[in-house]
Amino acid sequence: MTDDALGSAGFRPAGAEESARANRDWWDGAADDYLAEHGDFLADRLVWGPEGLDESAARLLGEVRGRSVLEVGAGAAQCARWLAGQGARVTGTDQSAGMLRHGRSAGVAGRPGLVQCDARALPFPAGCFDLAFSSYGAIPFVADPERVMAEVARVLRPGGRWVFSIGHPIRWAFPDDPGRPGLTATRSYFDPTPYVETGADGAVRYAEHHRTLGRRIADLLGAGFVLDQLVEPSWPPEHDQAWGGWSQLRGRLLPGTAIFVSHRSG
Repeated sequence: MTDDALGSAGFRPAGAEESARANRDWWDGAADDYLAEHGDFLADRLVWGPEGLDESAARLLGEVRGRSVLEVGAGAAQCARWLAGQGARVTGTDQSAGMLRHGRSAGVAGRPGLVQCDARALPFPAGCFDLAFSSYGAIPFVADPERVMAEVARVLRPGGRWVFSIGHPIRWAFPDDPGRPGLTATRSYFDPTPYVETGADGAVRYAEHHRTLGRRIADLLGAGFVLDQLVEPSWPPEHDQAWGGWSQLRGRLLPGTAIFVSHRSG
């Protein structure tokens, strides 16, 4: 629910620019609380989602040492810092100054470069990165994710790998509840209406956008990528930490994360 007691939360249209503006401001304001709650779980590693699938084991990016790597939606740059420690040359981007402030304050060896920008308009020349990735960053929060796909394709070298994770699209049909209410579908999976929180003035304060699995793949292919693998991590039986609507109860029955592993054709 929205923090503004006079505002509202629910499903309604939200345009591309108002979504971008709202989510930038929301993440600026939420950065401290978000990292206080989830910082230990993220802990300077590259984790692909609440299930805890770790890149050190999954190796979805392949060899990173000596590679030029772009992180889209880096947040506080935990993933980027881990990759820098693995010998990659990493640039992390995010539109939230509040999140990047935490990334810049982490005094670690091999600190990645951090750039504040909109993922739909990356300020880099064409073909300058070997790899790109995003772990729950940017893509669910934009109304026009095809622009993100096109920008990533532009800045990658031919054959460059692009790996991104998002909340599994099937979750859109279910309430965002870690308990038993979250096991019963209440919405159409095919309804693309975004989830929106507004303030007392009716302005959008937060927006999260949905596309079906087929639409996500179509966006990827339309930008010139080849889909190599779709990973749906299972919930580890020993993992009992709930995160929003993700939990062991739901994770035993429903996929929570979708990871798209692709490469740029040409």
